[in-house]
Amino acid sequence: MSISQTIRDFTTLAIQSGGWMEMDRYYLENRVIAMIGEESLAKAELRSVSTSAVPLVDRLLIQAENNQVITDHQAERDMLEAQLMDLMTPPPSVVNAYFAQYYSKDPVQATDYFFKLSKDNDYIKTREIARNIIFPAKTEYGELEITINLSKPEKDPKWIAAERKLKKVGYPECMLCMENEGYKGRLNYPARTNHRIIRMNLDGESWGFQYSPYAYYDEHCIILSEEHRPMKITKATFQRLLKITEVLPHYFVGSNADLPIVGGSILSHDHYQGGRHTFPMAVAEMERTIELSAFPTVTAGIVKWPMSVIRLQGKSQRDLVEAAQMIFEKWQVYSDDALQITAASEDGTPHHTITPIARRKEGLFEIDLVLRDNNVSEEYPEGIFHPHPDVQHIKKENVGLIEVMGLAVLPPRLEPELKEVEKYLLNEANEIAEYHVAWADELKRVNTITQENVTDVVQKAVGAAFARVLEDAGVFKRDVEGQEGFTRFINTL
Repeated sequence: MSISQTIRDFTTLAIQSGGWMEMDRYYLENRVIAMIGEESLAKAELRSVSTSAVPLVDRLLIQAENNQVITDHQAERDMLEAQLMDLMTPPPSVVNAYFAQYYSKDPVQATDYFFKLSKDNDYIKTREIARNIIFPAKTEYGELEITINLSKPEKDPKWIAAERKLKKVGYPECMLCMENEGYKGRLNYPARTNHRIIRMNLDGESWGFQYSPYAYYDEHCIILSEEHRPMKITKATFQRLLKITEVLPHYFVGSNADLPIVGGSILSHDHYQGGRHTFPMAVAEMERTIELSAFPTVTAGIVKWPMSVIRLQGKSQRDLVEAAQMIFEKWQVYSDDALQITAASEDGTPHHTITPIARRKEGLFEIDLVLRDNNVSEEYPEGIFHPHPDVQHIKKENVGLIEVMGLAVLPPRLEPELKEVEKYLLNEANEIAEYHVAWADELKRVNTITQENVTDVVQKAVGAAFARVLEDAGVFKRDVEGQEGFTRFINTL
C-alpha cells in the first residue's frame, strides 16, 4: 500500500471515529502529511476501511522515521503515535457528551463506548497486553490468576542515558493528574495526546474516570480525584466506593491501602481502581458469620481467603459505610502482641489500615475490608506482613489491591528465569538463577518431571508461591493461633 493510500485510509477511520466530518478530510490529510514529514499526497482511492488504525499508524511511523522526523527512539515513536491517534479521538468535551448520551440509555453502553474508543486509538495497548503470560492456579482458596507482566516497554541503556540529560519538569504533577489529558509527553514522561477522561461528580467532588493503558484485567479503569492530594482511607472512601458501584453497577471498585509497604505504587494522588472483572476473592465464600449488633441490616462475615478479610453486605449504603468505618476505627488502634500485630509505634506512627473493595451482588451492595499492617521487625525488615524471603524469588514487591483480590502481577524477569528452571528440572544445560535453586530442588524431589509436564509443574508451583505471598500478607494467619487471634479482634466489634 502506498503511503498516500495509508494516509487516506487513516483519515477515513478518523472521520468514522465521531470527532470529524467529511468536510474535514483535506484538513486531516494535510495534518498527517505534515506530522510524518511528507510534502504532498498522491492520488489515492477513497474507500471503506474496516481495518484497525494501529497497523496504519505503524506504516506512518516508519515513513516518519524514513523522513527523519523521528529517530528509532521508542519515546519519540510513542509521542508521534499518540499525536496521530489523537486525530482518531474526539475532543474531551465530545467524548464526555457521547458517554452521557449512552449512559442515559444504559451504563453498560457508556463504558462499552469509552472502552472501545480507548482501544481503537491505542491508548489501551492491546498488542502489548497480549504479550502477558497468563495462567490459572488452583489452590484451597479457589482458582487464583497469575500474570507475568510483559506489556510495559523496558527502557534500553540509550533511553536511560538520554533521560539523565533532561531537566526536571514538574508538569503534569503526577501521572494521575487531569492535566495529562492531551499532554505530548517527553523522553522521560509518557505521551498522553490521545488520552481522554470522563468527568464524574462524586458527592459534590470532581473526579475523573479513565482506563489503564496497560490493563491487568477486563476493563481495568482508574477513578481519580481532580485535586492532586495523597491517598487516604477515610469514611469518605467507603462512601465514594459504594457510590461508584451505584453509578457503574457492572464494575467493582477498590482502593489501595494508604500506607507504605502495604500500599500501592502511587500514594501521592487519591485514586481507585475498578473494572468489569470477577476476581477470585469476589467468589470466595464467607466461612464464618459475624453479628454486628449496632447494624442489624448488615450481613457480615469472615471470607475464606489467605488474607484477613471481613465482608459486609446490605441494601443500605449508609449502613454499610457506618459499619465499615466502625471496623476501620477499631482496627486502627488494635494490637495483639502474641501475633506481632501493633497498631502504632511508640512515636505514634500508625501501622494499621484497610484495603477496601466494593461491588454489587444480587441486588445488594457489598464491601470487603482487608486488614493491613505495615510493621517491620528485625527478622522481617521489609515487612512482617509482606512476602517473606523464601517466596521473594517469585514476588518481592508490595502486595497491592490487584494482588489482594487474587490476581498476581509478577515481574517480567520471570519469563526467561522460569524457562531456565524448566531446563534445570529436565537436567538440561541451563543458567538458573541462584535464588531459584532451592525451590527447583524441592520441585524435583516431589514431582516426576517430564518434557510433557514440566511447564505445568512450574506454573502450579508459581501459583502455590503466590498463595503463600498472600498468606504472608495476612495479619491473622490461617492456623489455629491466627484464627483465635481473628476471633479476639472480631469480639471487639
